[in-house]
Amino acid sequence: MSQSLSSFTDLIQSAERSAVHLEMRDVYAVPNEDERFAAWRQGQRLDPADRDSWWRPWLDVVQGVTNKGVRIRRARIVSEPPSEYIRYEHSFTFTNIAAGEEVRWLPRRLASGISLPGNDFWLFDGVLVQFNVFDGDGRWVHTDQTGDRTVAGLCMEAFESVWEQAIPHDEYTV
Repeated sequence: MSQSLSSFTDLIQSAERSAVHLEMRDVYAVPNEDERFAAWRQGQRLDPADRDSWWRPWLDVVQGVTNKGVRIRRARIVSEPPSEYIRYEHSFTFTNIAAGEEVRWLPRRLASGISLPGNDFWLFDGVLVQFNVFDGDGRWVHTDQTGDRTVAGLCMEAFESVWEQAIPHDEYTV
C-alpha cells in the first residue's frame, strides 16, 4: 500500500503554521527504471533556469503552501562521505528551496547526542506526526500517523535539535 500524492497533498495543505520533515536514511530506493536518477548518473543536472523540468507536482504544492505562510523545513541526517543517493538528492535540493522550503544537512557524526525517533517523519503544526517506514533497502513500507502529544513533542524536540546543529543547504557540500 502506498500513500498517494493527492492524500499527502491534502495533508500538507491542511497545515496552518508549519511542516517539518526529518530524513535519516542514506539510501531511499530508486526504481531501476527511474529516468531522472539514470540521467544524473550519466552527468545530467537540473537547470536552475528551467523550472518546468523540475519535479512536479510536488514543488507546486510546496510553493502553494509556503505562499500562504506555512513554514516548511526539511533536515537530513547524512553519513560522510555521502552515499550516491544523497549526492543525487543534494544536486536538486535547490529546487526545494526555490519552491519555499528551508533545507539543512547534519553530518551523522554530529547527531550522536540527539534523541531521535526510529523513522523519518513529517510533523504538521507541531501536533500531527506522519512516520514513513522503510525496509532495509530503502523501499517505502507504510505510513503511520499519530496525534499523540508525547510523540509529537519527541519529534519536535528531535527536529529542532537537528535543525540547530545542521548546515544550511547553500553551505553544505557533498
